[in-house]
Amino acid sequence: MGKLFVISGPSGAGLREIVGAVLDARSDLGHVVPVTARKKKAGEVDGEGFWFYDLEGWNAMKESGELLECTEFAGNDYGTSRRLVQEQLDAGKNVVLNLEIDRAAQLKARMPEAVCVYMEPSSEDILRARYEKTARSPFEVTARMDRAAQEKRAAAFCDCVICTDDAAGAARALNELIDRG
Repeated sequence: MGKLFVISGPSGAGLREIVGAVLDARSDLGHVVPVTARKKKAGEVDGEGFWFYDLEGWNAMKESGELLECTEFAGNDYGTSRRLVQEQLDAGKNVVLNLEIDRAAQLKARMPEAVCVYMEPSSEDILRARYEKTARSPFEVTARMDRAAQEKRAAAFCDCVICTDDAAGAARALNELIDRG
C-alpha cells in the first residue's frame, strides 16, 4: 500500500520547482489527475489536465464524500477524487499532491493517514525578497506577506516542515521523506 504526501506552502516558496524535480526524477510515484466542474476549453482532453464533470456529477461526488478536498476558484470547482487517489495507493504507489493549505487541511481531515508537508523559506526576509522581485507594487508585497503568514498559522496540522532556501536540498529532503514512507 502506498502513501499519500500532500505538499503545501506559500506562493514564492519554490514548490512548483521542488515538487516538479521530485516528480521528474521518480518513476515510482502514482499520478492523480484533478477533477473539475468547469467546461472543457478547446483542445482539452478528459483525463489529461483534468477529469471534467457536469454540475450534477460534481454535486453527486461532493455529497457522497468522493472528493477528498475541493475549492471554488473564479466560478469553477476543482478537487481531488478519493477513488483516483485510492487506486494509486492500492497499487502500491506513493502519491504526491501539491495543494494550497486550506485544501490540504480538508484532505487531512478526510484522510488522516496522509503525510502533510509544509514547505517554506527559512525567514520572512527571504520570502519578502522573492516577492519584491516580481511584485508590481509595495501593496502586492504586503498582501502576499500577509497571506503567507495566514497560511503558516493554518499549517499547524502539517506533519513536518521542509526549508526551501536551497531547492535541490529541499527536493532531496522530500525524496528522503517519500523513501521512508
